[in-house]
Amino acid sequence: MTPYELRTPPPDPSVLRLLGPGRRATAGLAAAIAAATALPLAAPQITRRFVDDAIAGAGIRHLTLIALGYLALAVAGQAARMVTAWLASRLAWDGTNRLRERLAQHALGLDLDFHGRHTPGELIERVDGDVVAVADFVVAFVLDVVASALLLAGVVVVVFGVDWRIGCALLAYCLLIGYGMARAQRLAVPSAARSRAAGAALFGTLEERLAGAEDIRANGAGEHVVRRFHQVSAALFRAENRDARVGTMLLAGTSVAFAAGTAIMLGLAAWTMEAGALTVGTAVLLFQYTLMVRAPFERLIDQIRQYQAALAGLARIAGLLSERPALTPGTRPLPGAGPLGLRFEGVGFSYPGDDEQVLSGIDLTLAPGETLGLVGRTGSGKTTLARLVLRLHDPVEGTVRAGGVDLREADPRSLRSRIGVVTQDVQLFAASVRDNLTLFRPPPGDERLREVLDAVGLGEWAAALPDGLDTELGPGLRSELGAVSAGEGQLLALARAFLADPGLVVLDEASSRLDPATERRIEDGIGRLLAGRTGVIIAHRLSSLARVDKIAVLDRGKVVEYGSRADLAADPHSRFGRLLDLAGVAR
Repeated sequence: MTPYELRTPPPDPSVLRLLGPGRRATAGLAAAIAAATALPLAAPQITRRFVDDAIAGAGIRHLTLIALGYLALAVAGQAARMVTAWLASRLAWDGTNRLRERLAQHALGLDLDFHGRHTPGELIERVDGDVVAVADFVVAFVLDVVASALLLAGVVVVVFGVDWRIGCALLAYCLLIGYGMARAQRLAVPSAARSRAAGAALFGTLEERLAGAEDIRANGAGEHVVRRFHQVSAALFRAENRDARVGTMLLAGTSVAFAAGTAIMLGLAAWTMEAGALTVGTAVLLFQYTLMVRAPFERLIDQIRQYQAALAGLARIAGLLSERPALTPGTRPLPGAGPLGLRFEGVGFSYPGDDEQVLSGIDLTLAPGETLGLVGRTGSGKTTLARLVLRLHDPVEGTVRAGGVDLREADPRSLRSRIGVVTQDVQLFAASVRDNLTLFRPPPGDERLREVLDAVGLGEWAAALPDGLDTELGPGLRSELGAVSAGEGQLLALARAFLADPGLVVLDEASSRLDPATERRIEDGIGRLLAGRTGVIIAHRLSSLARVDKIAVLDRGKVVEYGSRADLAADPHSRFGRLLDLAGVAR
């Protein structure tokens, strides 16, 4: 069970506003509910008239007209219920789609620490699965709670008009059943919450294992994966089994209560009829109203699982929305044009919940247009330093400035538009080449896109696409032409950075894991990208740092050597010089 599943804060009022329909839609739904309630209430009155008139010897024509009137009311009642269901479904999905957008936007705005604790599969279940449960319940609430409550109230009022004693008995019966259901709900909701939590854990486990299927098969870890799948499946089975037992017990108990209540009402009707206070038609009317009382309660019992799931879903939605990013957005824009200077002033960093410092005492300065190469062993802090530049984390000590602005004070939109990143892990989306380049933003025009593709060396590749820029790409580096090579995917990432036109670019192993020929193409693209821009380059291949202005050598989170690349390479005693010698790269 994840942390935000343990908390059940009240729903955010803004969430309720997202779910709420407009005034006109509310008025239309209210009218449909009123019709779906009033028409069934009128039907037993026609039945009473039919029975009493038949006993009194009325003719066939008269009775046939009454029967046709009953049929018309029944058809109209069903039509009103269908319209109510249609309106409720439409309004529920409109509202929950707005809620999905809100949840997705909120989840994407949370910190990397949060996403490190929760798998993508788990978050998909939170953003979509819980919202589906809420949407299903909204429809059930309108049809089986609001409409049923109005029908129950109408039945009690009508029965009071027939005989106040039977009306009192019916009211007491309804209150007793309602109280019992309210008490039962308190037992049912926790079991439903545990069931949904176990389901989310199973989704998260499946997502992780499927994403790592290649490594799992290559390393023979299939047995462990199957064993772990059995464990989480067993937890889900136990949770759902307990939830089903609770629901079955509630259903059995209410069925017995309904049977007893119907018997009591029939006994009271027979007693008053023997006393001459009721006609046979009125006794039939009371019997029908008794059945009408039972039907709404049975519908409520049938929907109790959706009710449980919706309450659990709302609690978990509220828990997700209660998560707050640790990075407070600023309001200061970065300089809008030209390369950005970069400065680290006494920067220290450690991850939340970990006392060990990943970075300490970092002091670095890059003038606008300069490039910095970060060198060091794996785990020395290079990627963490790059994440601070992108403000994916905030330093616990010191300050990171870009364009003279403390990144903690920077406006997030300005920061994302002025600082770009290219990593070795390229994500292609199931969309056109155009959308993959612009990341779904309004395109600057196809001519500009083709210019950028030419600039990074993808001009011939783009010209060979069957539908040009409309050619569909997809996850896993696939396209209509087959596989998109790793080099082509990396060049597409460079093209995205070109289009964004940032003033500062972070390149994190952008040319690693490539063959030498493809690496040269990437290096040429990187050279064009860095022209007139400030750059921070992380590379294990020291040959990739031949054109940088400065070098910073990191070791255990500290800068142990920093200076001009030319000076460090020329110094026979420098760490960077020795690294070049070990790598076989000319000084």
